[in-house]
Amino acid sequence: MIILPAVGGADREGCMSQSHVRHGVGAVRPYIYGDLATARFLVDALGAVELERLSSGRGFHIEAQVGDGVVVLESSDVWTPEQPRSSIYVYVPDVDTAYAKALALGATSLQAPVDKPYRERACGVNDPFGNTWYLSTYRG
Repeated sequence: MIILPAVGGADREGCMSQSHVRHGVGAVRPYIYGDLATARFLVDALGAVELERLSSGRGFHIEAQVGDGVVVLESSDVWTPEQPRSSIYVYVPDVDTAYAKALALGATSLQAPVDKPYRERACGVNDPFGNTWYLSTYRG
């Protein structure tokens, strides 16, 4: 077995600071899509605790804690066939810097950083392989 050294990034102390993370936990969050039965599945099957449920017009934006992580669910009964089924939501200390670095590394922009009504500054990118990443800094 070959063990390679870890690749770059912030020092351990910088990773532990959570002031830029909504609810203070779960800096990296699976972002899934489904209906309200999916929300019930999170709670009943996985023991999730709902942290927040906000109306999104077509359904609900739900954040649920599972263990020491958080899952974000966009729920609706009306989805188009091209709707993504999952993506990754990552809290970073400076969303504008992370966005610029992602683009420099070949990502394509889905949305430039913008201030959101829920006290976050957020953006979206697709990495060169096609994975969808939403990057955000909580400013609560």
